[in-house]
Amino acid sequence: MCLGVPGRIVAITDAERELAVVEVAGVRREINIACVIDDSHAIADSVGSWVLVHVGFAMSRLDEAEAAGTLALLAELDALQDDTTLPAAGRGALQ
Repeated sequence: MCLGVPGRIVAITDAERELAVVEVAGVRREINIACVIDDSHAIADSVGSWVLVHVGFAMSRLDEAEAAGTLALLAELDALQDDTTLPAAGRGALQ
């Protein structure tokens, strides 16, 4: 299973190589944004955009509401995994 995580582009680090810094839950990483750059989405206008990040690549653009909803679901899953009230078998199924 593959998981894409919403992140916000905070800086362009190398326009020629289409690299940018994205922030995901307070963590910043350099990623490739070539898949989300086109005639209507110039690299210079990408700062502030929400993107779906998977293994170092921005795979698609998201609107802010969709990003917030996905981040909320991921936070719920994290809280569920940390919930020690779950039976041991239930906790193992989430890992």
